[in-house]
Amino acid sequence: MSPYWPVVRDRVFGRVLPGLALSALGDGMSAVAIGWLAVQYAPHHQRGLWVGLAVAAYTLPGAIGAIALAPLLRGCGGAHLVALDAVLRAAFLGTVPLLAALGTLSIGGYAALLAGSALLAAWGSAGRYTLVAQVLPAELHLPANALLTLLTEASTAVGPVLAGLLIAWLGAPAVLAVDAATFAVLAVCFTAVRTRAPLPCREPPAAGLATIRHDRALLGLTVLSFWFFLLFGPIPVAVPLFASSAQEASLLFTSFGVGAMIGAIAIGHLPRLPLWPATIGSVIAFGLLLTPLGLGLPRWADMLTLALAGLAWSPYPATSVSLFQRAVTAERLPPVLAARGAVLVLSTPLGTLLGAPMVQAAGPDITLLACGAATTVLGAVALVVRLRSRAPMVHLARAGAAP
Repeated sequence: MSPYWPVVRDRVFGRVLPGLALSALGDGMSAVAIGWLAVQYAPHHQRGLWVGLAVAAYTLPGAIGAIALAPLLRGCGGAHLVALDAVLRAAFLGTVPLLAALGTLSIGGYAALLAGSALLAAWGSAGRYTLVAQVLPAELHLPANALLTLLTEASTAVGPVLAGLLIAWLGAPAVLAVDAATFAVLAVCFTAVRTRAPLPCREPPAAGLATIRHDRALLGLTVLSFWFFLLFGPIPVAVPLFASSAQEASLLFTSFGVGAMIGAIAIGHLPRLPLWPATIGSVIAFGLLLTPLGLGLPRWADMLTLALAGLAWSPYPATSVSLFQRAVTAERLPPVLAARGAVLVLSTPLGTLLGAPMVQAAGPDITLLACGAATTVLGAVALVVRLRSRAPMVHLARAGAAP
């Protein structure tokens, strides 16, 4: 039997999966529309600046909300957090096409609406994985996490194509209207979820960060994730310039997405997968497979390399979250995952911002080569640290087993 079947058949989780899939597709579509709409409304001589601000506004406020809104969201269950995030996104994103239709949308107002929609992004993501821990047994956490990864990767392959067709037909505001509608459906799905009430939270607002800071394993995993996602940040900047045409760039991105989808499907079929080796191995393998892109290989080899890199990347989101789910109780998980989300929300955009001047100065080939080499070194350092931290535990275990 497929390991995904018990997840899909679960009375609670299976009920929200259609909403999650629909919302992921909407996000995949909006990834194209957000920048395109900024190009349309920004002054001609400031287009690059406003496109960057629009993309950042759709992600970075999540880091602020993860910390600033913690006092208000303590004690909320996973389903409640997802519903709140979905309502906020539906309201703010839905306002964009409304103002565009009325002729009152400005570029500054557009960026502000995007920022407002992202305030609960880290909490919404935390809520998804908290619900996994709340309603599913531990042996189903990995396939459920892999299924969420699969929805995300599939949306990046299908969403942009649909967005391009809809923009050509009705314009970019219509794409955000569709995305807002998918979030409204998601809110309805999670509002109807009934799980056991979470225990009252007696911890301070910064409990999530404190929990990570005082747990060496979780702190190391968070640091590893920050640098892994930061080193991934320059890749979306380098690949379009690495390709010789828009069609080639699309094929390269699609190759990565296909590999990631295959990997996400496969990871759920490995219930006994050792999580720490798989997590660190994903980093090392991804770095090694990214490095050849800077060596001037034929284009078919670049596509194959990116597909294998996507395959290597795909275990990381599922296994890294599973490690958090194993280490933290479901009642304490939302603020911990929100704190983790705040770190990751910062790392990828920061990597993109740092990668842009690097691509400009050194070229896309050197940038990809450097990112691959640095990622490999990062994984090797993480492996050494992990082995050293386990050595005393193994020594103690052997001493306790001695007569």
